[in-house]
Amino acid sequence: MENSFNTGTVETLKKGETLLVNARKVKGGKLHLEFAEIINFNNKGENVLSILNKSDDRFSSNARRAWITAEQSDATESFGVSFGDDADWYAAERGEMLELNILNPVINETRCRLVINETVEPTEWQTENLETAAKRKGKGGDFITHNGDYIFSNTDIILSSRGTDNMHVFLEADSTVVKRDVSERVSIGSMI
Repeated sequence: MENSFNTGTVETLKKGETLLVNARKVKGGKLHLEFAEIINFNNKGENVLSILNKSDDRFSSNARRAWITAEQSDATESFGVSFGDDADWYAAERGEMLELNILNPVINETRCRLVINETVEPTEWQTENLETAAKRKGKGGDFITHNGDYIFSNTDIILSSRGTDNMHVFLEADSTVVKRDVSERVSIGSMI
C-alpha cells in the first residue's frame, strides 16, 4: 500500500474511510497532521434520517477530526511523502499549510484509523475552554452530561487492520426532562 496525494476529499469521504487532510507547520519544527473519518455513532446500522436528507447540509454526517503532532522527518519516513521544505507548502491564515488528501493513509502497511473516547475527565485545555470543548446538543445548544458531569470527546489516530466500531467509547447522556406550564396545556386543549 502506498500513500498518494489527492486520492480523496472530505466531501467524498465515506464511512469506513480515513483521510489525511493536511499538514500545518507549528512551533519547534513540528507539524500538526489533520485526519478525518466519518464515524458510525450508533453502531446499529445506517441512519435513515441521514439517507433521506443527504441533499440537505443540515443532515449531513460530518467527518470527525483528529490532529496529531509529528516531527517532520518522522512523518516523512512513516508516510513515505515529503513534509520537508521541498513540499508544496503555502501561506494561509493558520500558517504554512500542505494539502495532502491521502485516502486511507498507512504506516508500515497498516491503516491509520480515528478512534473516539468520550470522558468526563477534561484535559487542561478542555477545562480552560469549557464553552467550546464540552459536548453540546448542536452548535450553541445545551451541554450534554453523563451522571451530571460534562462530556468531553477526544479523538486519536491508531493503526488498525480492522474496523474500529468496537473501539469507540461513547458515554450515555443524561435524559432531558421537558416541562410545560400547565396553563400552556390548558390553552392548547381548549383549541381542540
